[in-house]
Amino acid sequence: MLVSDPRKNDLGRDGNRNDRRDARELAELLYRNKVKAVYHGEHGLRTLKELARSYLTITRDLTRVMTRIKAIYRSWAIPCAGPQIYALGHRAEWLAKLSEPGVRRRAEFYYQQLDALAPLRQQARCELLAESRKHSAVKLLRQIPSIGPIRAALLVALLQTPFRFRTKRQLWAYIGLALKTHTSGEYRFERGHLQRSRKAPAIRGLNRNHNHDLKNIFKGAATWAASNSGPFKNFYEARVARGMKPHMARLTLARKIAAITLLIWKKAVRFDPEHLKPQAA
Repeated sequence: MLVSDPRKNDLGRDGNRNDRRDARELAELLYRNKVKAVYHGEHGLRTLKELARSYLTITRDLTRVMTRIKAIYRSWAIPCAGPQIYALGHRAEWLAKLSEPGVRRRAEFYYQQLDALAPLRQQARCELLAESRKHSAVKLLRQIPSIGPIRAALLVALLQTPFRFRTKRQLWAYIGLALKTHTSGEYRFERGHLQRSRKAPAIRGLNRNHNHDLKNIFKGAATWAASNSGPFKNFYEARVARGMKPHMARLTLARKIAAITLLIWKKAVRFDPEHLKPQAA
């Protein structure tokens, strides 16, 4: 059995589509060895991977409920900045601000959902950390500043092995930190000779086809590192001092953290601030 990404299969775009035609074209691509297989994963990490999925799903559900609670107060022009709105001790005070009975009841339902998800997320977090301690790669990744126990566990669960990526550029593309370029008119005639244009390719942002959870992990790590003392903060401030915009400096830092993660994981070495140098990572 060969598992592939449908977006990478070069199926015909002309005419009407149906199951029989798709099956025939896929069979022809398979015969010509044009179907690209995707990574299947390590069986020894199945438990960690499922626990990571559970933790991420519950976290997203909890965040969604918290956003809905604040949306109710904002829709009634009630300022609700800060986490006090979620505290159990201040809940009656906040509910009293909603004069409409139906709206107040809806907020009570959301608070009940919040109370049910919060301990469930804590339980999923504890089980994820307990399972991650069985894997030596987690200890390696925790040496990196801004990579805590949760981020290390999620990295091992989502990436599974660093040998999937031959270079750091392949990792950047997988996590959505690769630069997307566009160029046109690469060659032109000058005095009767075909010459390559010296015009630099135009950058069109980051690639969109990526793993969103991994991108959030490295962006969060870069944001934390840029605001806390350490070698990564020095790296960030040096880029800003050279005239780079803060958001671009954080992006550069996120790419650097990803490259260092791949280097340490592959070679099983300890973190060294020298890894921040271009030739090292």
